Amino acid sequence: MLLEVRDLHVEFRTRDGVAKAVNGVSYGVDAGETLAVLGESGSGKSVTAQAIMGILDMPPGRITGGEILFQDRDLLTLKEEERRKVRGAGMAMIFQDALSSLNPVLSVGEQLGEMFVVHRGMSRKDARAKAVELMDHVRIPAARERVKQYPHQFSGGMRQRIMIAMALALEPALIIADEPTTALDVTVQAQVMDLLAELQREYDMGLILITHDLGVVADVADRIAVMYAGRIVEQAPVHDIYKAPAHPYTRGLLDSIPRLDQKGQELYAIKGLPPNLMAIPPGCAFNPRCPMAQEVCRVDVPPLYEVSAHGEPEHVVAEPGAERVSACHFWRECLHG
Repeated sequence: MLLEVRDLHVEFRTRDGVAKAVNGVSYGVDAGETLAVLGESGSGKSVTAQAIMGILDMPPGRITGGEILFQDRDLLTLKEEERRKVRGAGMAMIFQDALSSLNPVLSVGEQLGEMFVVHRGMSRKDARAKAVELMDHVRIPAARERVKQYPHQFSGGMRQRIMIAMALALEPALIIADEPTTALDVTVQAQVMDLLAELQREYDMGLILITHDLGVVADVADRIAVMYAGRIVEQAPVHDIYKAPAHPYTRGLLDSIPRLDQKGQELYAIKGLPPNLMAIPPGCAFNPRCPMAQEVCRVDVPPLYEVSAHGEPEHVVAEPGAERVSACHFWRECLHG
């Protein structure tokens, strides 16, 4: 496996207390595979990605447990200098807000070329030529002229293409895309996602796509991991999730998608708000908002159960590598409900 996250825990120490942002997350992605990580804001998606990339602000953040295995090396045991070599060359990240992620006082050519100067020891002239080549590759028109321009001179969609080009510069084995289509209109979203999928096939990269939009991932993801309150509550192949979710939170997310056959009807919304990470409810964290919650849900934290569409699974509590899992005591009722 290209990347494997095992039982990762991350917390933030603040004046008001300890926020448990990631609570035992485990997932993996292979070369050429796309894993979509879904969930509302504050569910721990981006914090997990920052921990993988080694860009978590510490303090106040702190990794309190777990392993992050990338190409069979535990990144958490590496020195900062070694982690820096992995970033860019081994794995790269596309951030959601391209305008704030790019340096406003440097041309896009300088920012793209910097990767080759630092990691490959290229001259500035050769790095500029590579920057033009990358901009052409992500279909930015008139790249040779526009390489001298600054981020504010590009549209939102073009800036996101520059971020993709920057991530691809050193041909990493893994890309983490953190809400890459935020604030883009629907047609530009589709273009960006199509471009990412095409480049992933070309380079045979692993891709972790972080989003809260189930509509974005339907055509591009191989598997989906759904997060809530810093924990994965369901993980399954993409078609299984859309066909029959095995967790009430996943079902709620799917029911919230506007549908053509429900024109004129009120949109469904999950009641309540995500929990305060400094005071996560006992038992299942979703129980205050869950229409299926019973007394056991308010007392016992559900383990990850192995989900089987036909009868009982071989292992009731999922073993590592199980294809489909759900952290719900009543996953059977949800699956067939």
